Amino acid sequence: MEGKDVLATAQTGTGKTLAFLIPIIERLIRRDAPGIGALILVPTRELAMQVAKQFDVLRGSQLAAAALVTGGLSEAPQLSAIRKGARIVIATPGRLEDFLGRRLLQFGGLQTLVFDEVDRMLDMGFLPTIRRIVAALPKDRQTLCFSATLEGSVARLVKDYTKNPVRLAFGSILKPSENVRLQAFEVSAEEKQEVLRLLLAQEKGRCLVFSRTKRGTDRITRLLNGRGIDAAMIHGDRSQPQRTAALAGFQQGRFAVLVATDLASRGIHVENVAHVINYDLPNMAEDFIHRVGRTGRAGARGVASTLFSRDQRAELLQLERTLGIQIDRMSVDLSSLQKSENKVCPSRLRSTSKSQLVRLPGEVLQVGMQG
Repeated sequence: MEGKDVLATAQTGTGKTLAFLIPIIERLIRRDAPGIGALILVPTRELAMQVAKQFDVLRGSQLAAAALVTGGLSEAPQLSAIRKGARIVIATPGRLEDFLGRRLLQFGGLQTLVFDEVDRMLDMGFLPTIRRIVAALPKDRQTLCFSATLEGSVARLVKDYTKNPVRLAFGSILKPSENVRLQAFEVSAEEKQEVLRLLLAQEKGRCLVFSRTKRGTDRITRLLNGRGIDAAMIHGDRSQPQRTAALAGFQQGRFAVLVATDLASRGIHVENVAHVINYDLPNMAEDFIHRVGRTGRAGARGVASTLFSRDQRAELLQLERTLGIQIDRMSVDLSSLQKSENKVCPSRLRSTSKSQLVRLPGEVLQVGMQG
């Protein structure tokens, strides 16, 4: 509200969207001037639509709807919103640069620029595009940067585009929320699908399953649907209407399971995700934090399960060391699980606690048919 530049890091699910939307709305209402007063840059269409929806809930009758400027959607309604007097633009970098190149947008009166999930935008290769966009904006503005990490490329961008930013940090950005119980299952290739089905069968709430690849996401979704589990999927090769329908169906409860690549690991908020399952280990430790952050949000409790193979033991241990966490190793009994079974006996999942055995460094209990 004081107009200072801000650099903020916080654990996912702590309310960063409200932290920048509410002050922006206050400032736009107080300064009743025409033109675009605020620009919010985000990495994905889904996050852009989510921010726009939240703005619509908060804006009241004094502000017009936001102009949503993203690829994968018809540009006609986006341009129409701008012409109708939108005071705020919520955009992904690619489509916004296209509009600027065609001189369809004017930012002469811009007061506030927001980089939301700036580290993710840089991971996706948007740095050159961001630099070209910022070059077209007024230098006399407020800049707010929200990031989960402060690695080198992020630090350089912050240095270039902020002036004496106020540094805000809430909780550890390199650890999962304490509200999330972490557990891992060592599985063979033959057991992996059955362990996934067992975890889903015992969970009453919504489940989010992460795969490393688009092809894997397709395969897992077909498998679950073939077993009578209502599952939808999101990945980069799906059309925007398909992605929107899958996310809406998951949010509204039509699908109990959403299978996704890391496209859904950042910024997507769905109420009451009870269980996150890493069917595949993530590529980077930071991705683990964002995946796990889809549950245990806003003070709720959640569970995050990770499936890994024997030859991935070292990879999982390295992930633990990088993040400074300990993931409980679990054992599972698959011997009596029938394909038509809907209810699961809790005793089939067992923690390998220290009271039962001592795990030596690097040693993990093999998941077997005897539990």
